[in-house]
Amino acid sequence: MTEKLIVLTLSGLEAAHLTDLVEQFRELVADTNATDSGDPAVARLVPNAYRDDDDASAEFRRLTESDLLDRRRDEADTVLASLAINGRPVRPGDVDRVDAEEERTITLDPNATGAWLRTLAAIRLVLASRLDIRHEDDFDGDDPRFGIYAWLGARLEGLVSALDDDTPLRG
Repeated sequence: MTEKLIVLTLSGLEAAHLTDLVEQFRELVADTNATDSGDPAVARLVPNAYRDDDDASAEFRRLTESDLLDRRRDEADTVLASLAINGRPVRPGDVDRVDAEEERTITLDPNATGAWLRTLAAIRLVLASRLDIRHEDDFDGDDPRFGIYAWLGARLEGLVSALDDDTPLRG
């Protein structure tokens, strides 16, 4: 059995903005202790293990939080490496008009695909917290602040669909 490769196509501008988002996310989890931060967005990244037992949840979090946040940081690094060109990150300010419109093809092995799925989902969790999205009804498609959240959701849906079939993922 062969490992499935996922082919992802992004515009240069999408890749640059995604790099910026992932870098911000990486910074958030790199030096954060979710328990002590008081940041509800970070707390969503390490949810309670036991809904009805605060003490057991606190103990579970104490034992697992650091490793979980380290894994999230490492997976963000994997996404950043796949977005980089010649080992260098490309940020929105680095992209001219031609580069912005040019398609970039990124091939993801199963490990990178998993890192992408978990990182994009985690970034959406952070955004949902920042935008106060708790239920589907809280999403306001007319509000431009929700655009990145929707775009990440479409990217996640596309990655999952690509895993289910042999169609390359296009932007």
